[in-house]
Amino acid sequence: MIAGLGIDLTELARIEAAQNKNTGFANKVLTPNEYAQFTKFSGARAVEYLAGRFSVKESYAKAYGTGLGQVQLQDVETLDDDKGKPVITRHPYPGQALVSISHTATLVMTEVILEAQA
Repeated sequence: MIAGLGIDLTELARIEAAQNKNTGFANKVLTPNEYAQFTKFSGARAVEYLAGRFSVKESYAKAYGTGLGQVQLQDVETLDDDKGKPVITRHPYPGQALVSISHTATLVMTEVILEAQA
């Protein structure tokens, strides 16, 4: 049963500007494991990764029903599996969290579904 649904759109340019202005931005947004994946990318792909993970955290907080604040950026971790599929590996909700990430040239869109435990 679906317990929560959240979506988010984030402008890639906004995240790129935040990272360029403050090189610690990625460390603030990303968990250590996410940051390790992030460092393997450069250029546009690095911006997409960072923006995608930021957007997932926004979507998750909306699905959780609180928005960011009660759910902190470091509370939600999304890592790519062996095939490159994003998987939420750590989060505060006791059930399952599913995620989808999609990019255009200027935007990233994410959706998070929280499923209740059976």
